[in-house]
Amino acid sequence: MRVFARFFGPTLAIIALFSLLSNGAAAQRTHEKKRARHACPEQKPQKFLIRSNFIKHGSLNEAAHERALRYRAEHYGNVEGFGLERYNKEKAYASAVNVRFMGLPIQVHKKIAPALRCVERAIRRDCTGAHQRYVPRAIGGFRQANTYRGGEISNHMFGIAIDIDPDRNPCCGCVSPWPNHPACKASSETVFERTALPRCWIDSFERYGFYWLGRDPDLRDTMHFEFLGDPDLLAP
Repeated sequence: MRVFARFFGPTLAIIALFSLLSNGAAAQRTHEKKRARHACPEQKPQKFLIRSNFIKHGSLNEAAHERALRYRAEHYGNVEGFGLERYNKEKAYASAVNVRFMGLPIQVHKKIAPALRCVERAIRRDCTGAHQRYVPRAIGGFRQANTYRGGEISNHMFGIAIDIDPDRNPCCGCVSPWPNHPACKASSETVFERTALPRCWIDSFERYGFYWLGRDPDLRDTMHFEFLGDPDLLAP
């Protein structure tokens, strides 16, 4: 036993030291992650969640769409009637919260409420010029009825989408009467000319993980923003 202790003693001490250092590093990483969740993390929308990744010109890529649906259900809850209970038994609407955005009430999923607050702070801080000021009159968030066709599920049903002033910010690629909106019929070089929203507002949303559906090549839905970032990076 003495020989065993003499031979293995230093080795065991080294192993214990490495274990201690490793645990300390892990604790530090956990601390840093928790600390980061209390800030407003800038992040880009996750590409596989962007609509044009799984539907183009009305053609649905079922595998890519299912991947996006699974992620949304696992992170936000299921929506009734689409079989998403296999990914999450809890309903998305069970996590609805009432908040305010730019002075207006809106109902969204509780996980994205922090991101919406970050967007509002950025707008109030950065969008101060005369050409950047915008006063919203109507906004919409959570819905319990689907607005898409062909198997597609609206992000409004997960509570992670927001519409701002449909009368001023049309969906030029949607069904009638939207294409008849003056902004859609006018000759424009870019989609930014088809919306009343200032570019600064759009940039503020996109800085914090939201995707502007005005960029969608089919829909050009200028009223619509949806959170496609990672909700785990947000403070609860």
